[in-house]
Amino acid sequence: MNEYIKIPTLPVRDLVVFPYIEIAIIVNDEKLVEVVDASAKRDDRLLFVVPQINQDNDKLKLGKYGTLVRLEQFGKTENNGIKILVKGYARAKLVNFREKDYFNSDIVTKPIKMNKGKYVEVLARELIKNFEQYAVKRENISPEFVLDLSQTKKFDKLAYIVVSNLALKAEEKRRVLEINNLKELLFELNNVLLKELEYIELEQKIERSVKAQLSEGQKQYYLKEQLKAIRKELGEEGTGDDIEALKKKIIKARMPGEVKEKAFDELKKLSKMMPISPEAAVTRTYIEWLCELPWAKRTKDNLDIEHAKKVLNKNHFGLEKVKERLLEYLAVMKLVKRIKGQIICFVGAPGVGKTSLGRSIAEALERKFVRISLGGVHDEAEIRGHRKTYVGALPGKIIQQMKRAGTRNPVFLLDEVDKIGKDFRGDPASALLEVLDPELNNTFMDHYLEVPYDLSDVLFIVTANTVHTIPPALLDRMEVIYLPGYMLYEKMNIAKYFLIPKEFKNNGITVNDLEIENDALEKIIMEYTYEAGVRNLQREIAKICRKIAMKKVKNQKTGIPITKNNLKKYIGAPKFIQTDIIKRRIGVATGLAWTENGGDILNIEVVLVPGHGNLILTGQLGDVMQESCKGALTYIRKNSKKYKIKENFYKKSDIHIHVPEGAVPKDGPSAGITVASAILSALAKKPTRSDIAMTGEITITGEVLPIGGLQEKIVAAQLRGIKEVIIPKKNKADFAELPKRTKSAIKVHYVSTLDEVLKLVF
Repeated sequence: MNEYIKIPTLPVRDLVVFPYIEIAIIVNDEKLVEVVDASAKRDDRLLFVVPQINQDNDKLKLGKYGTLVRLEQFGKTENNGIKILVKGYARAKLVNFREKDYFNSDIVTKPIKMNKGKYVEVLARELIKNFEQYAVKRENISPEFVLDLSQTKKFDKLAYIVVSNLALKAEEKRRVLEINNLKELLFELNNVLLKELEYIELEQKIERSVKAQLSEGQKQYYLKEQLKAIRKELGEEGTGDDIEALKKKIIKARMPGEVKEKAFDELKKLSKMMPISPEAAVTRTYIEWLCELPWAKRTKDNLDIEHAKKVLNKNHFGLEKVKERLLEYLAVMKLVKRIKGQIICFVGAPGVGKTSLGRSIAEALERKFVRISLGGVHDEAEIRGHRKTYVGALPGKIIQQMKRAGTRNPVFLLDEVDKIGKDFRGDPASALLEVLDPELNNTFMDHYLEVPYDLSDVLFIVTANTVHTIPPALLDRMEVIYLPGYMLYEKMNIAKYFLIPKEFKNNGITVNDLEIENDALEKIIMEYTYEAGVRNLQREIAKICRKIAMKKVKNQKTGIPITKNNLKKYIGAPKFIQTDIIKRRIGVATGLAWTENGGDILNIEVVLVPGHGNLILTGQLGDVMQESCKGALTYIRKNSKKYKIKENFYKKSDIHIHVPEGAVPKDGPSAGITVASAILSALAKKPTRSDIAMTGEITITGEVLPIGGLQEKIVAAQLRGIKEVIIPKKNKADFAELPKRTKSAIKVHYVSTLDEVLKLVF
């Protein structure tokens, strides 16, 4: 029988069926039950049983060989499965298995090659002798069975009966089934039996070793002594040494009393566990975490103010107020030795240097620096850790980074705190309260450690892009320091003294290869980047450096100055067309806005169209700006006589307020006076001044309220060539704190009412 046979196929796990052998198989899978039913309906009642190699039901991987069997009996089981009795008929090879059609696999019978000769006969007799010894030692095979087996004349049948009665893994039995000739089969089975006999002898030796040491008073220690004997035979006599090594680690870690007691309790439990048990691995890992945390190790602070000043100036240009605040912090530390409750929060746009300031503080203090990013963290366990009962449990990020720092007083940066999430897994922001609250963090409790850890010596620095999304309770624990966006001259200096040298080094070029002139640098800042920080500026400089590096590698001419005229050749066309100053036009007013990328000017347009007094708002205005528009309109309607416009103007006209660049969302409480000016311009048909910009919110009684982001707005006005700005009178003190270079370049008008604004605008 060497032609292909189409036959129902039954994959089985943890089981191998051999020719000549009767065996019971339980089938519970509905699809496989149908396969057995298909076999039962055949006249020959044949079925192909093949071992399944993998344990994944979705993607079957079957052995090359299986056994063609005949169904002898079958019956139902309690859970709608079936129990079948089959008898091995012939060894067969699987040629083509159709996973979607178990009923028609292609197989070909492959009987084992029957070698003859004295060598084969000797191997058969040796197999019977070894199997007799195996049966005697195992005591679960009857002597009569062995006697009957010795009368067997067919040596392949002898081999398959022997292997089916050995306590082997399915993988080992599958390899036996795949052997193609009798001589190799008998030889392999003799080897297997000799190994099994050796294992049995070893087990008995261990048992005798243990029992020899037992006395009447030691019976309770039987299992422990047996374990020791097993370890000795396996060469694991060093387990006790491991326990002793852990004990030394616990002592060396200088833990607080409560923690040390906990560590020794866990060590005692570990000494009584089997090393291979999962619980032992968990306990060992826990003890090692306790030992590796910095409980007492500290770094000595460098509180030299001049040294700190040099470090901050070396790493950062500008930010004078921020540097001054940090130096004050160090001065107080020098006097009181330890400051409690100082959690600094840097708030500013991306790229202004919040994270690098944290690194500089660590460098100035000569402390270790560690950082975690909280952006997108939703799971409270990220902060507090997992319970030890979970598989793969670990401490939270706070404790993990403390271990990485190796000292109990690092500078610890919590980045992007304004982007923490919250869902069904808990509230990470609430978990941070214990970390940042100076009254609580000296006994911070991580779920994994289950013992308090003192975080009071850590200098926590928090960063955020905005305070609006930080939970109030968390914000209350922090001292907020705002980092405004950089002005043009600051960006120019940062590029010259920091970014360009850095990118030269990163890209392998020198000052002889590249010179970026001031006019080119200014154009990059004005027309290729739109940001408060300098991150994109650095990318554009890096792009130029890469172009020069390519020339250098190709041995082309370098050293050509980069000017505003040839800049396009290196970094392409400008990406940002700055909003121009609108010429004098009716219904248009120029405002100043703050964005996360810095300041910008905002041209607000108002048009009257026939209608019934509806207010139409377009340009992606947020809720606050929509309220500003409504408030401004209400004030104008109330004071229509004062401004000499028709009282019933709104009855016959719709007022359409539009802010260009509708793809960019706009919001914030600072557009009130700009909207009111644009509406009055449209109603009175008078153009507004084009050389003046304004910022300020109004009430429905016409009072001008203070605004935020003043420096960014003033810088935006300067960059657009605006010479005069209108700001709320209550922001006068804020303007006085701006750098002299900023204040001297622009004329400021302070206003407290809308009437004052209108006198300036018209």
